[in-house]
Amino acid sequence: MLRGRDDECRSVRSLIDDVTSGGGALLLHGEPGSGRTALVGYAHRHAQRCTVLAGSGLAEEAALPYAGLQRLVDPVLDRAAALPEEQRRLLRRALAGDGCPADRRLTLSMAVLGLLGAAARDRPLLVTMDDVDRGDPQTAEVLAFVARRLRPLPVAVLLTAGVTAAVDGIPAYRLRALTEQESAAVLTDRLRSSARPEEADRLPERPAASVLTALAVVGGGNPQALVDLVAVLSPGQWRGEESLPAAPPADGVLGRAYRARLDRLPPETRRVLLLAALDEGGGSGMIRAAGGEVEALAPAEVAGLVRVEPRGVTFPQPLVRTMIAAGAPLADRRAAHRLLAGALVADGQRLRRAMHLAAAATGVDPTLADELEEAAAGGADGWATASAALCWAAELSDDPARSAARLLTAARYAWAGGQPDVARLLLDRLRPACTDPDVRSRADLLLGELELRCGDAAHASARLLAAAAAVAGTDRVLALSGLVRAGEAVCFAGDQYRYAEVGRQASALRRPDDPPATGLMSSLVAGVAATLRGDHERAGPALRRAVVLGGRLTGPAATPTALSCAAAAGLVVAVDGAAHRLADRAAAVARDRGELSMLSRALELRAVAEYWLGRHEAAAETSRDGLRVARATGQVNCANVHLGMLAVLAAVRADRDATLGRIREMGEAPTAGSRPHALAGWALAVLDLADGRHAEAADRLASLARLGTGRGQVLVQVMATPYLVEAAAHLPSRPTATAALAVFDRWASSTASPLRRALSARCHALLAPRGGPEAEQEFQRALRLHPTDAGTFERARTELLFGQELRRRRRPRDARTHLHQAREMFTLLGVGRWAEQATTELRAAGESVGPPDLPAARLLTGQQLRIAELVAEGATNREVAARMFLSTRTVDHHLRNVFHRLGIRSRTELARAFATERHVGLIPDR
Repeated sequence: MLRGRDDECRSVRSLIDDVTSGGGALLLHGEPGSGRTALVGYAHRHAQRCTVLAGSGLAEEAALPYAGLQRLVDPVLDRAAALPEEQRRLLRRALAGDGCPADRRLTLSMAVLGLLGAAARDRPLLVTMDDVDRGDPQTAEVLAFVARRLRPLPVAVLLTAGVTAAVDGIPAYRLRALTEQESAAVLTDRLRSSARPEEADRLPERPAASVLTALAVVGGGNPQALVDLVAVLSPGQWRGEESLPAAPPADGVLGRAYRARLDRLPPETRRVLLLAALDEGGGSGMIRAAGGEVEALAPAEVAGLVRVEPRGVTFPQPLVRTMIAAGAPLADRRAAHRLLAGALVADGQRLRRAMHLAAAATGVDPTLADELEEAAAGGADGWATASAALCWAAELSDDPARSAARLLTAARYAWAGGQPDVARLLLDRLRPACTDPDVRSRADLLLGELELRCGDAAHASARLLAAAAAVAGTDRVLALSGLVRAGEAVCFAGDQYRYAEVGRQASALRRPDDPPATGLMSSLVAGVAATLRGDHERAGPALRRAVVLGGRLTGPAATPTALSCAAAAGLVVAVDGAAHRLADRAAAVARDRGELSMLSRALELRAVAEYWLGRHEAAAETSRDGLRVARATGQVNCANVHLGMLAVLAAVRADRDATLGRIREMGEAPTAGSRPHALAGWALAVLDLADGRHAEAADRLASLARLGTGRGQVLVQVMATPYLVEAAAHLPSRPTATAALAVFDRWASSTASPLRRALSARCHALLAPRGGPEAEQEFQRALRLHPTDAGTFERARTELLFGQELRRRRRPRDARTHLHQAREMFTLLGVGRWAEQATTELRAAGESVGPPDLPAARLLTGQQLRIAELVAEGATNREVAARMFLSTRTVDHHLRNVFHRLGIRSRTELARAFATERHVGLIPDR
């Protein structure tokens, strides 16, 4: 299977299948290793009904006119007898090496065309020439001429060439780089392939997902690079236990191909090209190191290896830079690094200069190690670069203790930059040789955080608690940070009973004069610990203090970690607006500083805040963003939380397919009792509730936590309590719902949140005796408490449930008032399933109800309205995306919501609806 080449394979099949009704040609061009030769092989396998003539361009014969043509047509030269005498003589002369006069090239080209036509009389003919641009140019010219004149003949021509080659008049495909998923598939395909059984014996295990991701990056989307990497990986690298290669092997198939290209360049071009490849900045430093001789790169530019621009030298394909550096002799690389270091003195680029010197070093150099450490401090040049610099510093150190400390910092920087696998490998290097207990404990804190985000959260909490206790005597702030992470781990894993130990350790570290960032961590832990034991009188003040302190953070103290702590405190104490602002700020700071390790967590908190604020679409978009970040940085636990949140949001909209799809994406990773597992259960329960399966919904929600034991997802169950009560209201026995509501009430009454209190009142109304005054009083109280600026969906749910209650009490006129409100709000929110329920209730209350009579301008958001207008005018989704500077996927998503909200099923209906509303003036003409 040729991964990522579906379009090209389809075109090749079409070219061959249609050959009997008229010939054609196709050009495939791309980088070495991109799959051109594989596609030629695919064509040969598909051409079972054809005679095949196959050739390839050889650089060794590039100076021999028509050498490639001679090898290609030699099998059918006996058909030359059918050619006119003049053409036959000229063809034989050219193929014998006597060349062809310039004024006779047309005749020669017609002779080749006639020869191929004669060879195809009995059976269709497929002609392939791989690497046509590498061989002699005369052959390429003749084949291009022939390829443009095949329509009357049963002949198909398939040519391949490099990226700079072009043949006018025939269709061409540029082979793109493979995606990460396609690259991973190539790697696993190669391992399973019987073509190289020794690889399967050497690498018998399925590779770690993180290894596939990292190799996809190293391979640069080049299929041959990926195959070459598999050939040199050790079992430890395949399992993720050893560092992976930084580049495909220089002696692999791809490396040899690039070396052959480079060998054809002048020596001075190769020298300057190596400088450009080693200079990541690609600017003035390289130009000075080259002595201003950038003109020497002209042959490399013609060959498509580089692009020389006024601001510097760039590589159109990043893999080219990698292969040039990997294939150069060590002595040449060191010399180039020294030149670049000397050229960067005047630029003030201290870190880049030091790294070039480190790459040129041949032994320990404590002075250079110190310079690398100082220049990399704080990751100003990027966390990945800073991590690499600290690795160099560790290698250049003559003191094992300093080397260990620098490796630890390198691991911390790698994690900050979203490279957990690199961080874990550096910690693995550090731990066996490190004898300093303080460094080992700090390494355990970092490893615990990696496990929390990317591995076994239950194991992470124990490691973090032990490591925090070990460093408490030397670094109290670091110990507090570790306890915050330990608290996250016990909550994620559903072991809330262990939070008491987190709170006990944090209490011993608290000081009254702590700065805001430290004080808010202490307050968060104290507040959450009190909340989980039901002591809301102590929890509320501590959590509010954390929120206030978070709002005061400025400058370097306003880290993504500190702001996220404050946001988490805000969510627990139900100050949703403040929590959203803090989480949004945490995400912005994380992006600005490149701290990808914290970005997904900040987005998780922001999505939860948006859920409580009733901004469900915004919450879904935030979770999708968080999911992308989590997957890109290997944070499987964070990814599953975002998937769980997306499942809940889809279920709230009664979108069964989307809900189940998100849950399937989690796979088997979430363990029972974990937060993602609980979110999935909540989502499935909401679907059960929407379908009237009340007992199933109640059972699912009751199982989220075991009240009184501290086990399970207590905080998720509190969020889901309104759904649990609604399901239980239809059942004869309700002890679990009553107990859960008591927990919810104690929390809600300790907050200043009108929404939480409104939900509490609604729950009491649902559990009140049917037909009595208590239910109506509680529903009325809930509607008074519902905020007007947030939670529109929850208010609509209350209106619907109150309307149902009144209708069942045979008060249809009163019921219709609330049911109309619910139906209109659900319609405006685009929640069709709930709007249908309100419609059903209205009909049961004696009202004849048709489609919503609201104009599109009220039903749609501003962006949705603009997309709908463009589609109604006939624009495709791709055209809408281009005009509105959106992705096609975003347009698809909004258009589905437009159809849902307007109750239509096609673009034709959309155009008709807009034409009608413009006619009556409901939508203004633009």
